[in-house]
Amino acid sequence: MGTTATSSPSLPAANGGVSFWYSAIGLPEPRPALDGSAEADVVVVGGGYTGLWTAYYLKKADPGLRITVLEQRFCGYGASGRNGGWLYNGFAGRGVFARRHGKAGAVAMQQAMNAAVDEVIAVCEAEGIDADVVKGGVLEVARTPAQLGRLRGYVDGEHAFGETEVELLDAGKVAARIDVAGALGGSWTPHGARIQPAKLVLGLARVVEAMGVTIHEGTTVTEIVPGGSGAPARAVTARGTVSARFVLRATEGFTSALRGERRSWLPMNSSMVVTEPLPASFWEQAGWAGRETLGDMAHAYMYAQRTADDRIALGGRGVPYRFGSRTDNDGLTAQRTVDQLRAILVDFFPAAREARIDHAWSGVLGVPRDWCSTVELDRATGLGLAGGYVGSGVTTTNLAARTLRDLVLRDLALQGTGGRDGVSGGDTALTGLPWVGHQVRRWEPEPLRWIGVHGMYAAYHAADRQERGGRATTSPIARVADVVSGRH
Repeated sequence: MGTTATSSPSLPAANGGVSFWYSAIGLPEPRPALDGSAEADVVVVGGGYTGLWTAYYLKKADPGLRITVLEQRFCGYGASGRNGGWLYNGFAGRGVFARRHGKAGAVAMQQAMNAAVDEVIAVCEAEGIDADVVKGGVLEVARTPAQLGRLRGYVDGEHAFGETEVELLDAGKVAARIDVAGALGGSWTPHGARIQPAKLVLGLARVVEAMGVTIHEGTTVTEIVPGGSGAPARAVTARGTVSARFVLRATEGFTSALRGERRSWLPMNSSMVVTEPLPASFWEQAGWAGRETLGDMAHAYMYAQRTADDRIALGGRGVPYRFGSRTDNDGLTAQRTVDQLRAILVDFFPAAREARIDHAWSGVLGVPRDWCSTVELDRATGLGLAGGYVGSGVTTTNLAARTLRDLVLRDLALQGTGGRDGVSGGDTALTGLPWVGHQVRRWEPEPLRWIGVHGMYAAYHAADRQERGGRATTSPIARVADVVSGRH
């Protein structure tokens, strides 16, 4: 489950073991695996945020629904228990949705994401989930002239989509929030909060199980089979098959392991480190009293938070992709990636130079070929899915789950059932959002997939080096990488 070492500040005291978030609270006791074939009204494949939020909202809307969640390891084993703890309003694909479906649809999606941040916080309060939530907003910093130019363009773009609460900050105002070395400017939005990811996902699992949702852990779904002509959809496992009117795929970065899905979503690797608890003298200099989540405008960007016990948790891409869409081994992280992340830490906060790295870990996130999130439900087959969050899933999963709820209840209403307790069972504002039914082509076969992803991030790192070396405008290398990758 990981390795331990304490010989130098750069060598993490723990590596892997899923994530630091679990080392802080302990791994959960496993729930029973599936024991033979069964039936349900709704089967959710994947016990992360998407799957658990979906079960939660469906059960709240229609308590009579028989809902089963199937999880290959334990709830929160994947990205939901390993991410950077950014509960914020960013989502993948706003520009694409605006071009394809009109600006109004993209604005509606953005407004729904803003509201979703507060929705997650409200559910945590209502259900007694203590996830170390602090709504301090999101601070993005620019540390080179080229980054500053992109930052100004970013803020202009946010305002154009109606996000007038996004503020452009000069260097002094950035330092008043967080004293990041070399920051030339920044932006801040109130639509963001810091969380402890594992506490949120384990709390959700506890709540939905208490509501009557069946959760089977240690149960790997190998294939999802469509229904039709009166036959139910099916989730197939080595322990039995669960048949249902609806089978909803919520597997995100692990989607490639399902039969026929190897090229659907690419499992992008992201890595994190966390320092030892830092002394009061550090925080007096650094500030960070508002517990903002912290990011930057580099092409190979970083993300960070100040934890509840006064550590810095910081992440970035590291080794972005493993050949053949393989996923990681319980979060074990290469030392060169740890060194890269530590270098970012010290570059941003020179006073943390002697701080020990207490834990390093990695995980995978789901990336569609056009980098746009998707929610869909096929009435004919009973198959649904949500995902492709491209690293912005902590909040997006909540909106996706409520959208899946409305789609399921709409179809049940057409059959003369469902739609109780305040959900009409018809079309809603959420079912009309532009990501519903969004279609995207599959990723290229290997080795093109591996070459393309590694080439893209090599280009982004090269562009960042150029800009740190004095280039005043965005490197053309990055612009080419954006076009080739399909991100813009």
